[in-house]
Amino acid sequence: MENSKTIDVLNTLITINNDRIEGYETASNETEEQDLKILFAQLSSTSQKCKQELSIEVSKLNGTPAEGTMVSGKFFRVWMDVKAALTGKDRKAILNSCEYGEDVAKGTYEHALKNDTEHLSTELQTMIKAQHTLLVADHDKVKALRDAIV
Repeated sequence: MENSKTIDVLNTLITINNDRIEGYETASNETEEQDLKILFAQLSSTSQKCKQELSIEVSKLNGTPAEGTMVSGKFFRVWMDVKAALTGKDRKAILNSCEYGEDVAKGTYEHALKNDTEHLSTELQTMIKAQHTLLVADHDKVKALRDAIV
């Protein structure tokens, strides 16, 4: 039973990373601005790394790593906002939408670290904290770019 709760927590984090990967791939395909393409590739790469680490841990627990996204949730609507902003070529709107998506991802990690620690070994907590640090750094990159726009 304990393993299933741990797997659920890890799969929730995999899913939010899947959302980021899909969202930033969509964003990269929609923008023509090279610096944003590079940024989106970096942000997607962070989630690829996190997803891989989480998937390994789920497999170690004899679980099946999540493959989907939170299509029905808030995150999907965020990426639709990103797509709309990209279509309008409004850099500030694009970055606002990306920052909101980053807030959702950070919040998912913070929830796991605050509310689910009883289901996570010390090693898993350390890994999740390290991933959270990466996501915070990504968030701050997006925010700094957005705030630099007059």
